[in-house]
Amino acid sequence: MARRFGLTPVIGAGNSKLLLRRLRALGPDVHGIISMGLAGALAPIPEVGDALIASHVVTEREHYACDPEWSRVLRTKLPEAHSVVIAGVEEPAQHMGAKKDLFRQTGAHAVDMESHIAARFASERGIPFVVLRVVSDDCKRTLPPAALEHLSINGHPRYFAIIRSLLRERGQFGELLRTAREAGAAFRTLLRCLRALGPGVGCPYLG
Repeated sequence: MARRFGLTPVIGAGNSKLLLRRLRALGPDVHGIISMGLAGALAPIPEVGDALIASHVVTEREHYACDPEWSRVLRTKLPEAHSVVIAGVEEPAQHMGAKKDLFRQTGAHAVDMESHIAARFASERGIPFVVLRVVSDDCKRTLPPAALEHLSINGHPRYFAIIRSLLRERGQFGELLRTAREAGAAFRTLLRCLRALGPGVGCPYLG
């Protein structure tokens, strides 16, 4: 999806150290960083399938403002998207209780595992940074264990690990199907957003 719109994808596969190492390996001709993909909701709004444009990315110890001009372009071209604070975490916010705690601690309305790493790298390089995410699980959802299995280093599902998880806990199958449906809907929204933004995903610093 990233390559289709003229971007160089950098995949962390849920591993913050790997993501930061891959980002730091990029050459000097990087015009900007966009963290895009899925996110979990921490509050009743946003809902599954809603597009998000971050104003800030926060962790327990870090606070990064997204580039105002690039974010303005995103909001103009994607008027239906919510402007939110996004929390960055090292481990998935699996349970509804964990999501409530994170919302209370950070004030963020959504969470993902990559945006804070991308923001940290952009700050190191002094280059613009934005976030475009789509909600794939709402604040009341507890994700099934199979959905939390680590990805391969190339970002692909590890199907044998998922099957093993299903065999250990067969009762999660229905929830896993629901998770897959919601993720599929979120990716379709993301694709529509990227088509609306066009090549370069609205970055005003290209050319």
